[in-house]
Amino acid sequence: MKEHYDFSKMKGKKNPYTKYLKQPVTMRLDCESVDYFKSLAEETGIPYQTLINLYLRDCAINHRKLEMQWAS
Repeated sequence: MKEHYDFSKMKGKKNPYTKYLKQPVTMRLDCESVDYFKSLAEETGIPYQTLINLYLRDCAINHRKLEMQWAS
């Protein structure tokens, strides 16, 4: 192996996978929601955090919006 490599002639390329990186986020979820996704995780063999991410991604892709009305 060479002791010195010349990288000056290399052409830089953007990493094509950067758009697939995940961003760590802290969220407060109620116990029932977490338990629901954990039970789905046991059924499917997919980690519950991945299931939550897949669900949220599906909502974002399909532009789903929550319809809520506050009781007066």
